Amino acid sequence: MSIPTLDVIGIGNALVDVLSRCEDEFLTREQIDKGAMTLVDEARALGLYDHMGPATEISGGSAANTIAGLALLGGKGGFIGKVAGDQLGDVFAHDLKSLGVQFQTERLARGPATGRCLVLVTPDAQRSMSTYLGAAVELSPNDIDAVEIASAQVIYMEGYLFDPPHAQQAFYEAAQAAHDGGRQVSLSLSDAFCVERYRPEFRHLIETEVDILFANEAELKALYQTDDFDAALAAVARDAKIAAVTRSEKGSVVVAGAEQYHVAAEPVAQVIDTTGAGDQYAAGFLMGFTRGKDLAQCAALGSLAAAEVIAHMGARPEKNLKTEAEARGLL
Repeated sequence: MSIPTLDVIGIGNALVDVLSRCEDEFLTREQIDKGAMTLVDEARALGLYDHMGPATEISGGSAANTIAGLALLGGKGGFIGKVAGDQLGDVFAHDLKSLGVQFQTERLARGPATGRCLVLVTPDAQRSMSTYLGAAVELSPNDIDAVEIASAQVIYMEGYLFDPPHAQQAFYEAAQAAHDGGRQVSLSLSDAFCVERYRPEFRHLIETEVDILFANEAELKALYQTDDFDAALAAVARDAKIAAVTRSEKGSVVVAGAEQYHVAAEPVAQVIDTTGAGDQYAAGFLMGFTRGKDLAQCAALGSLAAAEVIAHMGARPEKNLKTEAEARGLL
């Protein structure tokens, strides 16, 4: 078995985030489901953008945010995702490569434009997302290189990418390539609405291919169709080898068979924007995991990364957490 050159490769939607603050009345007027991710077509994305207030644009996408966070913790990451040969595609690629992230997926020459996610942040720091996937949906098994997959200790796949059927096939081929190379597979459920759409598919993927599952409490309950968190936790302990479940201010719970680790949330002076909290939790957890830390330390590192990102606007860390993590003995 070859020695991996990367810690984690993410596979997901390559998007540019457009973030703007708004009041709850704006969501009502625009018929936007608060706190959820809704897929929209290009016309809806353009119309909503016209109605939004001042906005900030930054490269995003759930798995790409996780890999960016990993890089800012000192890890070596790669990303597989589809952008077009347009200006937003240039922005996306530049932002990842500037962090030292490997990004070599062939761009889409013809077809839809690079995708974007319109993120509306209300005063309670909740984010409501309207996503035009654009070129991202064109990711196919042809974009999965077994050698590239085997170059990382862990692959990380985002549930948001599960909508296109050929992307689901790409997930399975990537998982097979990872396991053939002696690597591990992780999956984020991404959103409770994703779970509602693809519950049987997710359950099958978790039971057959996934080594590490990431979910929040709502997603886990949706996966097992229960309002009882303890029942959902018991169910995922049977199905997943390792499951890391976030619970906002209640911290997180990591289960591995009969073992459970309850880790407190990192204190935050003021929550500004919850965008990217789960993405950065996964970044911290996987950083610790690929460094051989125990599961409780992995979760603590995830909490540290999540706390940093919710203290400001945007889904990626604004400071390097590596020094603080090292000072605490987490790295």
